[in-house]
Amino acid sequence: MAAPPFVPVDPVDRPRAYQGPDHVPARWTGGRPADIAGRQPGGERLGSQGPDQGYALLLAERVRSRVLVGPGESVEDALRGCLGIALRRASLFGRAPVIHDLHLALTIWGFLDSQPPTELVTRRRAAFEGVANVIHHYAEARAIVDSVPDATLKMSVAQVEAAYPGQWRNLLGV
Repeated sequence: MAAPPFVPVDPVDRPRAYQGPDHVPARWTGGRPADIAGRQPGGERLGSQGPDQGYALLLAERVRSRVLVGPGESVEDALRGCLGIALRRASLFGRAPVIHDLHLALTIWGFLDSQPPTELVTRRRAAFEGVANVIHHYAEARAIVDSVPDATLKMSVAQVEAAYPGQWRNLLGV
């Protein structure tokens, strides 16, 4: 570590430099009974695994004031349903969620639009009703997440914004 300039240095001291260890340990390999070899399993009700997924809850709170819902809809339902989509997109890329994942999810369902298409509102009202209660409506929340095609999740936010609202059916795989 460097010393402050006011600390006296003995001119005969040899300068120190980094020296690696004499022994480099072997590479770690998983061998515990619960270790999963290869990719995480996929299937019904297993979700989308990824790192630091709890961060998406903080992101959801940051965008809460921008979410626009109509009569018979709740912001909490909209955020819970779109959180799953955002987490699926993040895990598709093998990373933690970012604000763009949530923005993409809210855009394809029209929750950032002050006047979304009427047919989309009808569809989302039926799909999102009650999903904020994860204990009783987990299957419905998973259905929302699984309905979005991978092709949409791989698009950039700019591409989705350009396609919405004219091609909302394609974005949702309808």
